[in-house]
Amino acid sequence: MRIALLSYSTRPRGGVVHTLALAEALAAAGQHVTVWTLGRGGDSGFFRPVAPAVRLCVVPFPDIPGEGVGPRVLRSIAVLRRAFAPEAASYDVVHAQDCISANAAGRCVRTVHHVDHFTTPELAACHERAIVTPYAHVCVSEAVAAELAAGWGITAAVIPNGVAYERFASADPVATGMWRRRLGSYVLTVGGIEPRKGSLDLLEAYALLREARPDVRLVIAGGETLFDYRDYRARWEARAAELGVEPAVLGPVSDADLPPLVTGAGAFAFPSVKEGFGLAAMEALAAGVPLVVRDLPVLREVFGSAARFAATPGALAAELAHALGHTDPGRRAAGRELAARHTWTAAAERHIALYETLGP
Repeated sequence: MRIALLSYSTRPRGGVVHTLALAEALAAAGQHVTVWTLGRGGDSGFFRPVAPAVRLCVVPFPDIPGEGVGPRVLRSIAVLRRAFAPEAASYDVVHAQDCISANAAGRCVRTVHHVDHFTTPELAACHERAIVTPYAHVCVSEAVAAELAAGWGITAAVIPNGVAYERFASADPVATGMWRRRLGSYVLTVGGIEPRKGSLDLLEAYALLREARPDVRLVIAGGETLFDYRDYRARWEARAAELGVEPAVLGPVSDADLPPLVTGAGAFAFPSVKEGFGLAAMEALAAGVPLVVRDLPVLREVFGSAARFAATPGALAAELAHALGHTDPGRRAAGRELAARHTWTAAAERHIALYETLGP
């Protein structure tokens, strides 16, 4: 089949990581795959090398200083649509991975990674159209599929994420040691400082954790996003000053540096208030790192006994302290086994089976 996978960015976010890994697995299975995306801020390629079997179409999308979120969303849709529309009919399957690309794609399959609730009018409308317009839907967990069924009466195929298990299970020990020497003992979270990631709750938990473990640092990696979280970031920084804590904010980390950074952590914190699967947390399990997540139904579904769960900052601090102070070989082995079962090969096979059921 000729398959187009559409994304909104070349930069490392969960949906983009998913798109590239799925594209490579589909190509390895013999499919003809093209990834379409916007090249923001002068990007001409993705954040990491992509297998040569996958064709890439990166549509230039220059920054406009001072552009608001709403206008940027509308321009993103228009630019990607204008580039993709002349080619759309040449594909057997058009599969959008986010609301922007779904609005740009026209008739498409849509993966709903999680259901959001936006206040920006243009983004709220984009999100709604990207759910109701596609003719077929994929969700990465049963919990998200249940949200689509309850909210829109949509039946979605459930195909969990894969994980690059070997990359995280076999991280370079020299590079891991370099991170540990640089950062000391640390709790890691990946995803940046933003409301959906529960960053303020994690900050409160870190302040409590330091009362028992003053030697431990909170390290925050990632954070590349289309949206403007400057107000939230300002509140977060003000609260950090009030609490007297100074987390290490690394920003986006290179693809090569990420596995040893994860492996070097004493624990991985994942206090998101909204998730569809939790790919970064699954990567931590692959690395053998103790995982503490917010107590959400979707994360119970995905991680089960491999993670520790916390509903409040106080509970999060307590669980992180426990993870840092106690070895738990059984839980660690369960986490690695769980991560190893989530292969991109299996995800690709299930996507192909779904595509074959769809009419022209």
